[in-house]
Amino acid sequence: MKIDILTLFPASFAPLKESIVGRATSSGKLEINIIDIRDFSLDKHKKCDDYTFGGGEGLLMTPQPLFDCIESVLDKDALVIYMSPKGEQFTQGMALELSKYEHLIIICGHYEGIDQRVIDTFVNREISIGDYILTGGELASMVVVDAVARLLPCVLGNELSSVNETFSDNLLEFPQYTRPAEFRGQKVPEVLLSGNHAEIAKWRKSQSEALTRAKRPDLLEKPNKD
Repeated sequence: MKIDILTLFPASFAPLKESIVGRATSSGKLEINIIDIRDFSLDKHKKCDDYTFGGGEGLLMTPQPLFDCIESVLDKDALVIYMSPKGEQFTQGMALELSKYEHLIIICGHYEGIDQRVIDTFVNREISIGDYILTGGELASMVVVDAVARLLPCVLGNELSSVNETFSDNLLEFPQYTRPAEFRGQKVPEVLLSGNHAEIAKWRKSQSEALTRAKRPDLLEKPNKD
């Protein structure tokens, strides 16, 4: 998969060079390109924002740099995403859906957002990571990239690790434990030490259901994704 991230602040994306996503890009399993929108501005000062028509507070990103920036990476396989608080809520199911694409282009807005003509011309999908406002789309885009990247084949190493986890089958993930079997008087549930895989699976499912009922009962009302 190739992901092109269009931003005014390329230095914000250093975290994508770390951990699992960093290893995925280093090994060639994932290509991430951070593209500076200012490089495409025809303004002699590389200005990319201006006041909005009709008045109002704040500045808006102008269409020219964004049009040229997007067109420089656009191809027939690309899905163009704009990170926006007005977008549809990002979910694990959406991350799985996006992981099937060969090419994602993610636009990071800033200030009061971007000129509507950019959205009307290029954007296939507006996505929000939550009902709150950030100073720009950079942090939100990294959330999307991280969630999508870990679902790509061979990125995590263990294919099951991205399947049997929170939000799979609309359930929260069951509690997990590692060595030692007892720590400061707290013991790992005996069933997990039994080696009986059928009983372990049964225990995990019951724990997931109980946690979901207690913490996120709304998930149980959603139709199953399969």
